[in-house]
Amino acid sequence: MSGPTAPAPLPVAVLLSGSGRTLENLLAKIRAGEVPVAVVAVVASRGDVRGIEVARAAGLPCAVIRRRDHPDAGAHNAAVNAWLAPFAPRMIVLAGYLCHYQTPGWLDGPVLNIHPALLPRHGGRGMWGHHVHEAVLAAGERESGCTVHRVSDVYDAGEILGRLRVPVLPGDTPDTLAARVFAAECELYPRIIAEQADLLDHM
Repeated sequence: MSGPTAPAPLPVAVLLSGSGRTLENLLAKIRAGEVPVAVVAVVASRGDVRGIEVARAAGLPCAVIRRRDHPDAGAHNAAVNAWLAPFAPRMIVLAGYLCHYQTPGWLDGPVLNIHPALLPRHGGRGMWGHHVHEAVLAAGERESGCTVHRVSDVYDAGEILGRLRVPVLPGDTPDTLAARVFAAECELYPRIIAEQADLLDHM
């Protein structure tokens, strides 16, 4: 008599605008059995980014849906969500996605984002990538880190689900601080994604 079957991994979609490092890290954690999800679709907001290569190398369905090809943010989001809907993701993970994302009505799970600073400090429109690390250093902060939060209608203002702190060291540059923060992101984001997947599985 066979034992109980393991639950199917939770289907998630990933949205990205850049190198795909966050997607790569998530896929590695999935393969290691640390995150009980399956990436079922990837959307890139630009056609010239490495993240597309990462998705295709992993055999994932991937679409390029550019903001500039649509008259406004609402039309762009409608196109993204129309493409995603047949894949039936239950969670959407923003992985360096630089467009304002609007949650579709059909999604029953969260939309998650990771920000490379300790929100609510150094967040908001235009605060991404090196802009954030430059602001942290200019403010003379003694620590930085990363924050995973639910996506809301306001940039970086949704419910905070987790933070991981890193020190700001003497002599740090935006590049050295970015490397330390990204290492923290690679630990925190998969952990929070796994926690949210477990919650959805028990709903």
